[in-house]
Amino acid sequence: MRPVPELPPRLTALFPIVIVGTVAWAVGLAVFAIIDLGSGRSPSVWLWTCVAGIVISFIGMGIMTWQRAAARRGSRSAQTGI
Repeated sequence: MRPVPELPPRLTALFPIVIVGTVAWAVGLAVFAIIDLGSGRSPSVWLWTCVAGIVISFIGMGIMTWQRAAARRGSRSAQTGI
């Protein structure tokens, strides 16, 4: 039985996926801001959902950076392979 080869790093990179998701949330925020705030209504739940998505994306990027730094440092509790 042959060993399964490792996936190339470009297929396992998480940052591009998170960046695309953050941009999608930002586009949604812009659309709902134009719709809600342009009509004089109070902000809808969808506007606040987009804000929450952006905030959670930035938190995720911080955690990924923190874990990657710990793995490079050689910390025993760091996740590897990310």
